[in-house]
Amino acid sequence: QVQLAESGGDLVQPGGSLRLSCLASGFTFSTYTVGWFRQAPGKDREFVGALGWGAGRSAYYADSVKGRFTISRDNTKNTMYLQMNSLKPEDTAIYYCAADRRPYGVPQTMARTQIVYLGQGTQVTVSS
Repeated sequence: QVQLAESGGDLVQPGGSLRLSCLASGFTFSTYTVGWFRQAPGKDREFVGALGWGAGRSAYYADSVKGRFTISRDNTKNTMYLQMNSLKPEDTAIYYCAADRRPYGVPQTMARTQIVYLGQGTQVTVSS
């Protein structure tokens, strides 16, 4: 079955950087759009960004993280990453990696439908 395992969450100061990783198994990783969601205390789950499966690997990000966060993937390791720079206190949340439920999707669809497999989450806290 599909399994997604995040790692890398930590406490970081405002303005700092952090990289999350997610190891995937149970599906053909290279043919699926993957992404990240987050959920802050008392708030709904929020789309962060997604990265397509193809050679072009188009990316799509939420406005709140655009220009600060970057998603990448290594298909040889079945692993995706979320590089977070210029972190703000409002980025504090549990971060979940995600994979589309079907292959060959596009990032914008993941953002719109949020029909995904999710990992267990990793805590990111931005505070001085």
